[in-house]
Amino acid sequence: MSGFGDFSGVGGSLSSEESAQLEMQAFIEAENQKAAIQAAISKLTETCWDKCVGKPGARLSGGEQECISNCAERFIDTSQFVMQRMAKLSVDGSH
Repeated sequence: MSGFGDFSGVGGSLSSEESAQLEMQAFIEAENQKAAIQAAISKLTETCWDKCVGKPGARLSGGEQECISNCAERFIDTSQFVMQRMAKLSVDGSH
């Protein structure tokens, strides 16, 4: 099983410096992905909260709960559509 620091199967034998560099690149990429997900969740929360909650109270009303749920679903659907569209344009543009 290949772990985070196991790059022995990548391109033959790597020096310890090259292996460390690949490990650092993998770590940075994973951290960037986490940051992107956290930013998307933050944007979703802010957008839906501002749209659906008039005055915060001890509990959300049924209408507020439904609004937040619908808003989140639309946000996710739209984000997926945009990502798929960008990926398609990227593939079509590279030919």
